[in-house]
Amino acid sequence: MLIIDQLVAGYGGEPVLKGVNLQSEPGVIHGILGRNGAGKTTLFKTIYGFKEKEEGSVTLSGEALTNRSIAFLETNPFFYSYMKGKEYLGIIAADNKEFDQEKWNAIFDLPLDELVDTYSTGMRKKLAFMGMLALDRPILILDEPFSGVDIESNEKIYQILNRLKKQGKIILLSSHILSSFTGVCDRISVLVKGRFERTYEQKEFEELEASIKADIHRNIDSTLNELFS
Repeated sequence: MLIIDQLVAGYGGEPVLKGVNLQSEPGVIHGILGRNGAGKTTLFKTIYGFKEKEEGSVTLSGEALTNRSIAFLETNPFFYSYMKGKEYLGIIAADNKEFDQEKWNAIFDLPLDELVDTYSTGMRKKLAFMGMLALDRPILILDEPFSGVDIESNEKIYQILNRLKKQGKIILLSSHILSSFTGVCDRISVLVKGRFERTYEQKEFEELEASIKADIHRNIDSTLNELFS
């Protein structure tokens, strides 16, 4: 079990995460939903170790978590210049002899013999996703994995994540768009200004959607009434 306990982190003395608590067990796809600036990326970077925590703990099966247990797909993956797609995967998969980049690429159809510099945003995201799979870690963290990726590739990612869930992976996804979550997540936790407001199970997703729409309508209706009067 992954346990995040009273996690605090921020920038320049300003806290972004304000005592975050979360638990996620193997075989579960757990969505982290929040508006831009809610702290989703800071949370993921702190779990991974890119960002140093100020307080709290992150443990896996009772032991302090290290990034050797995590495969992290960032929102905007970084690639070195003048590197081909197959070279990138070869480096990432150096310790995983069972990873077959040709078979995986039969799904995503990337030009692996071309320089990554020539790839579109969606192609880069798919290449980084394949690299995450090549690492074969028990925890997968995906920050806005569906952003910039076409609808066909999104569906492929959904299917792969469901297979990984059946293998017992702990999977954390982030998004600021609810519809990208409801077809794949087992549970969704709502992050608001650095704290989790509530966690919803699948049977409660319709309630979550209705709550979000109601909040939006409350905040905008009076202004729209003035604009369209």
